[in-house]
Amino acid sequence: MRGLEQDFPLDISISFSKFFEQYRELFENGNEFVKDRASRILKIAKEYPELEEGIKEEKRINELLPEIDLILEDSFAQILQQNEIKIATIPFHNTVLKSSRRYQNIIADAGKDFEPQIKNFDQNHYYIMGCSMVLSIYYGYNIDFRRPFFYDIPDAMGIMRHYRIMYNGDFIEIIKTDKAKDITDEDVAELLDNFDDVDIWKAKFPPNSWVFKGVVIANMFDVTTDVSLSDFKTSLIKYDKTQGDFVGSFQQIFRAIFNLYEIKVGFSSYNPEEEVLERVPFKDIDSYILYDKYSDCCESALCEGTYHYLFDESTYFAISDVKKYQKLAKDQIMYKNLVAQGINSAILAPIKSGNKLLGILEIVSPNIHELNSINANKLQDVMPYLVDSVLRSKSKTENELELIIQQECTSIHPSVHWKFKQEAKRFMRAMVDENPVSFREVVFENVYPLYGQIDIKGSSEARNQAIQKDLVLQLKGIAKVINKVIESDPLPIYEQLKYRTNRYINSITEQLQVDSEQKILNFIKKEITPLFKHLKQKNVELDTLIDQYDNMLDKVIKTVYKHRKAYDESVMLINKKMASLLDQKQDEAQGMYPHYFERFKSDGVEHNMYIGESITKQDSFNKVYLYNLRLWQLQIMCEMENAYYQMKKDLPIALDVASMVLVFNSSLSVRFRMDEKRFDVDGTYNARYEVVKKRVDKSKIKGTDQRVTEKGKLVIIYSQRSDEREYIKYLNFLQSKNYLEEEIEIVELDNLQGVTGLKALRVNILYHKSEEDKEFYTYEDLMKEIN
Repeated sequence: MRGLEQDFPLDISISFSKFFEQYRELFENGNEFVKDRASRILKIAKEYPELEEGIKEEKRINELLPEIDLILEDSFAQILQQNEIKIATIPFHNTVLKSSRRYQNIIADAGKDFEPQIKNFDQNHYYIMGCSMVLSIYYGYNIDFRRPFFYDIPDAMGIMRHYRIMYNGDFIEIIKTDKAKDITDEDVAELLDNFDDVDIWKAKFPPNSWVFKGVVIANMFDVTTDVSLSDFKTSLIKYDKTQGDFVGSFQQIFRAIFNLYEIKVGFSSYNPEEEVLERVPFKDIDSYILYDKYSDCCESALCEGTYHYLFDESTYFAISDVKKYQKLAKDQIMYKNLVAQGINSAILAPIKSGNKLLGILEIVSPNIHELNSINANKLQDVMPYLVDSVLRSKSKTENELELIIQQECTSIHPSVHWKFKQEAKRFMRAMVDENPVSFREVVFENVYPLYGQIDIKGSSEARNQAIQKDLVLQLKGIAKVINKVIESDPLPIYEQLKYRTNRYINSITEQLQVDSEQKILNFIKKEITPLFKHLKQKNVELDTLIDQYDNMLDKVIKTVYKHRKAYDESVMLINKKMASLLDQKQDEAQGMYPHYFERFKSDGVEHNMYIGESITKQDSFNKVYLYNLRLWQLQIMCEMENAYYQMKKDLPIALDVASMVLVFNSSLSVRFRMDEKRFDVDGTYNARYEVVKKRVDKSKIKGTDQRVTEKGKLVIIYSQRSDEREYIKYLNFLQSKNYLEEEIEIVELDNLQGVTGLKALRVNILYHKSEEDKEFYTYEDLMKEIN
């Protein structure tokens, strides 16, 4: 009998005794139709008693297949033959006694002599699972040895389909022989601790020491999409561009998900700095949009409709008939490229993280209508994993050296270091024991967030003004040289360069356009710099003028960097001072009650704090510590404003700042994202907090064009009336300490996308001439106020 040549604890005997028992009961208690059916089956049992006693010889089974077919007919309803995938068999073997027509068609499509094998199941697992049947059926131990069983069967197109097998064991019995050993509770305890040690199992259950008598009915379910998604996630996690045929396996997974054999998968990376689509610099990853180019501007690489859907709507664009779309789009380059590659239908989908476009997934087919807006919806199950993978890949590429040095984590704040240390110890133990392991994500639940920022007001405008002044200064230096050249050598080309230089000066003096800087720098690099090298040897007077021009330029970037340098140094000095003060005061705050803290520098300084029981690890948290931290945060924002005010006169450029605090009413969970090496809120509801954080400082007071944040004011954003009452208490306290003026303004904010009902408290900050002029208050003062 096929599949029984290996060692097995059960001596297999195919028997229909359990079927006959049920038919005898039906004959006694059923209606006339059922009794007639049962009598015919029982007649077979009487005529062929071996079908009840048990048969071991494959030859005899084949001889009795017509009778077996009749016995099993009720288990294989004729009306469901084309729908159900069902077989009658024996456990973990390939003997098929009867099967549905759909199963027969599936096996026929798989090819001649194809024989299905249970996936990821070796000889030892067969043996152990046979023993587990004895423990469960004969001894009644409620031990769950079950694991999902799968067949991998290719279809007629060569796509590997995955079928899960569900066994019905109602028609079997396990019989003990004189070769079998009695199994005790102590034996079971030993087996539980040695699941993978087949020798121990064989010692307890010698080969053929038990009898399996019966037949199992196995139902199979097509789970190709689920398995393909799982394989897809695994492929993304394990992806190493240096090993194996990643693209080939990736493509096979998509073919299985879409059930289309001829589709191919490509990818275009988006470069936001240059606003272009680029090929991925990995072997065998194609871009069907770019075709024979390495990179291309988005507007020219995509048609207008595609660009709108991918960039503006952030959704997929399905092209069911490429040549039809080509005519409608008047031979736009994207369709020419697709047609040139023999592509007749395609789906293009944006890979986005938040509002940030990472790239474009390209699924293409040589067949018209094969890819369309209907099957494009299958991407909804795929895209979240692909987004995470692309983010992880980008992060890995950009930080490869740092990741090698730091391995699993970047520098961790001391308040949460204990939990990372716990996980690192578990990770290390598993590595030592050579067990498969991954560094688990670290989550802190039920913590309260605090967020604040001191932001440089009008930073974009100040930066543009600095760029504008530097460009004008450099162009005037160029004009001076060209005017001198024209005096001695009045060629028309020099007149043309003079005209262009003056035109650039006039255009950027009026307004600096988005692309003005790049155009001027290209003009200088390609036309002015080579010309000046040529003119430098002409005469001493020109040589001196060009030297004066060269001396204006920064030695590294080779452009005028005077006003931009002043701006950059001002921002750097502000950030350095604010961050230093915040870090210094944080040390004091940690002494009040431990909490997580992180800060970031950009055009200003922002900080996140989280406080709660799960961070401190001790049963000591009380909301009084949250209130304390909130009051401390307001105080430190006022002190940072004062520190800025005292340094403003010494800055190369006198910029202004504005301070804002965001209040979140309830607790949330934060997760350390291993791919981005930072904490982030966990869950869809909590994500609202992150949305507000990113957008709220740009919001305006309801019914006006006035930004809620303003220089000289401390602004507190909130949504709940209870928050308003709580923070007014804090403001009153700080007013008594001469941090703030007396008047408190309450305003409503315009609705943000997805966020409504926000309000703000605004109060003027009192500035002090020096550190000595500032009043401080103690921890006892804080505790007294909040209680």
